[in-house]
Amino acid sequence: KVEITVGDEIAITVTLHNAGQKEQRAVRWEAPLLPWDGSFRGPASPVVNLPAGGRTSSVIRACFMSRGQHQLDPFRAVALLPLRLSQGAPLRTPSARFIVVPRVARVQSVAMPKNRRHQPGGVARASRTGDATDLLGVRPYRPGDPMRDLHARSWARHGSPMVREYQEEYFTRFGIVLDTDSAAASRQHVEGALSLTAGIIACLCRGEALVDVLVTGEHVARLALGRSLGALDQALDLLAVVRPQPGFASERALAHLTPHLERLSSIVLVAVTWDDVRAAFVAAIRARGVGCVVLIVGDEAARTASATTVPLSAIVQGEAISL
Repeated sequence: KVEITVGDEIAITVTLHNAGQKEQRAVRWEAPLLPWDGSFRGPASPVVNLPAGGRTSSVIRACFMSRGQHQLDPFRAVALLPLRLSQGAPLRTPSARFIVVPRVARVQSVAMPKNRRHQPGGVARASRTGDATDLLGVRPYRPGDPMRDLHARSWARHGSPMVREYQEEYFTRFGIVLDTDSAAASRQHVEGALSLTAGIIACLCRGEALVDVLVTGEHVARLALGRSLGALDQALDLLAVVRPQPGFASERALAHLTPHLERLSSIVLVAVTWDDVRAAFVAAIRARGVGCVVLIVGDEAARTASATTVPLSAIVQGEAISL
């Protein structure tokens, strides 16, 4: 799976190899047509001479400006016949599929409630930093394991260092709700909200918390990212295919969240505007005993008791953002 960030240039290397016994005096490679949002940035298709057994490579750069699944059609290589008035049968590369993901905003910190929730049975394979744990068993020692977890009896029995493996019972788990209301904000503001959401998830995953669930419009996804459980790529793939829709379906979003609220410490709402509908949604979450942090993608920075407004310009220009 190949991921490309929206707006970033990528380098595509085209390599031609003459596996025959005869020199190919004029070989040209041809680039395919790109999807509507893509463009090539580089030299035109070169004509090269390839000696027997020779190899040559060319690099062309491309850029894609829209999120989502993409397909790159095959490149072609053709041998030009004398006088270059015609050409031989083309050779084609395989086509390639890739996904264009939103840019990750540079979120440096997010002020979130630190209350932990009890997780019956714990979360297997999560890295251990907490205080309430259950013993899962023993396993071979790995560099970096705490010395206090060495298990002498198992070490003696196996003849190699063994350590205890634990499972935590208390975690800080967050949910993310993304507002993609295309009727309330411009396309740039919605894309900014996607970028900000990606930056928040990346920031939270660097700490001790788990990012557990992501709600976007009509869709809900379980993530379980952070604490060695998952990679940011999973969230980026989900955000890459989000399609803005008019309106904010607060009742549907609340219905998606309800099964998860018992184990969530807090919710982050990334909104594109603030009104009574969104205020009622936040109040309903807080009434269930779960904290809710509201971040609005707007035009100017502002901070009130209800929400923090993050300027779209700061997101687009890649400024460091502390929330």
